[in-house]
Amino acid sequence: MASSARESLSPGVWGVVATPFQGSTLDVDLDSLSGLVEHYEAIGATGLTVLGVFGEAAALTAEERRQVLEIAVECTDLPLVVGITALATRPAIDEITAAQAVAGERLAAVMVQANSPRPEVVIAHLDAIHRATGAKVVLQDYPLASGVSISTAALVSVVTWCSFVVAVKAEAPPTSVAIADLTAAVGVSVFGGLGGQGLLDELMAGAAGAMTGFSYPEALIACVRAWQRDGYEAARDQLLPYLPLINFEQQAKIALAVRKECLRKRGLITDSGVRAPAAAFPEKLRYSMLTHLREAAAALESPAGPVQANAPHIATNHTSVGSF
Repeated sequence: MASSARESLSPGVWGVVATPFQGSTLDVDLDSLSGLVEHYEAIGATGLTVLGVFGEAAALTAEERRQVLEIAVECTDLPLVVGITALATRPAIDEITAAQAVAGERLAAVMVQANSPRPEVVIAHLDAIHRATGAKVVLQDYPLASGVSISTAALVSVVTWCSFVVAVKAEAPPTSVAIADLTAAVGVSVFGGLGGQGLLDELMAGAAGAMTGFSYPEALIACVRAWQRDGYEAARDQLLPYLPLINFEQQAKIALAVRKECLRKRGLITDSGVRAPAAAFPEKLRYSMLTHLREAAAALESPAGPVQANAPHIATNHTSVGSF
């Protein structure tokens, strides 16, 4: 069993940052990106995850990935986890080296996906990465993106052997079951993802928080802080008004486009375009989206809303209730 004294990523909410695009050519919108990054810091995120799956990193060129990371470094003082797209060892090392050149000491860890169901293969992969780069690793189990299904027992073996793994991101349903097993066996933070759909159950299973994206990240932050301070009922009360929107955003095949359109309606990004192979936002769902956004905005602006009650700063750039 891993020692509880080993280094571990700080608990809380690590916001997974979308990559905004603009215009018909879908160029990276660096101005929107800088505003989004600053918003996460203003509302009290623990850290940021950039170039993740929902950051469309696989659809970015190497130069665009560099630009995105530069904006994150310049526009926030938050620690950064950088997603690594490659499943093969040598390309992953190249991505990490490029990220280190930009982020330097700001790089808390790199997020590497489990690339095999066999623990010995994953261990060899991560060990080679660490030997070449010295990077700390967040091990991501996200079979929907990687195409790899690995057992929880295998994940435990990997984390136990790889002392440089500082967190696990568990996104293979049922996540709460996996998180309960992982937290009982490894001495590092285990985070849920998937847009916060299972956040309450994941916290009860021992999760350190969430590493995910959501168009109202204030709610996730308030939920985790309430859990840390007062337990389940307080956390539930913070998250409850946002659950319809969380569920709406996480629809299979269109989740990315839905979230970006929600962020656009909030005024947090200018354009909601996505790059292929992601699907565009279905206009047939606009009424549903606006309904959920109105409810979320009302909850945020209520006297007991999450920003007023929990965050160190009040964000002022979200769209008001009446404009949805």
